[in-house]
Amino acid sequence: MIRILYIGDIFGKPGRRTVKELLPDLKKEFALDLVIANGENLAGGLGMTPDTANDMFEAGVDVLTSGNHLWDKKEIIVHLAKEERILKPINYPPEVPGNDIYEIEIHGKKIIVLCLMGRVFTVTVDCPFRVMDAYLEKLMPERPIILVDFHAEATAEKQAMAWYLDGRISALIGSHTHVQTADERILPQGTAYLTDAGMTGPHDSIIGLRKEDGIERFLTQIPNRFNPAKENLMLNGVVISLDEKGSALDIQRIRKSYLVE
Repeated sequence: MIRILYIGDIFGKPGRRTVKELLPDLKKEFALDLVIANGENLAGGLGMTPDTANDMFEAGVDVLTSGNHLWDKKEIIVHLAKEERILKPINYPPEVPGNDIYEIEIHGKKIIVLCLMGRVFTVTVDCPFRVMDAYLEKLMPERPIILVDFHAEATAEKQAMAWYLDGRISALIGSHTHVQTADERILPQGTAYLTDAGMTGPHDSIIGLRKEDGIERFLTQIPNRFNPAKENLMLNGVVISLDEKGSALDIQRIRKSYLVE
């Protein structure tokens, strides 16, 4: 059996602190073989830097997925060319800085991690459905275990992708909304699915922002300073168990609080 933890969007310093505190015990509790985390909000809740990425690698994260905020901090762009553990969505243009996939062998089985960017209510990129078709065709007849972070806004787009890829990948876990959903399941052909793994960081907030700042934005429609919240730290994620062929055996949502002393 292969056990994998996916950690939902890590938000700023509070999220990084939560991972560093809780991940060691989670590794022991679930006997984890691989830890994946979405890191596009590592640096102040918007983008990532080399230092914040390395902070998570040192904490025990094996690979960082991302989304549309990956390139928000200029200093990460050069770093992406030399760090294979940070992934960009594979349906961005090829010339965009970043690595497309992460490969690792666990218990003699090749595992591939990748991320996709949705198009509904987000950005204009290549069709994630057709990009996945092309990528899976390129892999044939090889049958590695494939884990996908689908960074998308619309629930319908995430569900459609899961059904479209059922039996062709091992797991599709959604990210981006920062709100964990309660629809974890194993689809009929063996693909584990969750619409959104949620956010790791301050949950007394508006998707990570201080409550008063988020409310002010809605009341005035004027952009204000981006201030991460600090209260009620929690790790959101999901543990997936796979058999040797890559079919999902179990999927379990994780909500762990970090009580700051």
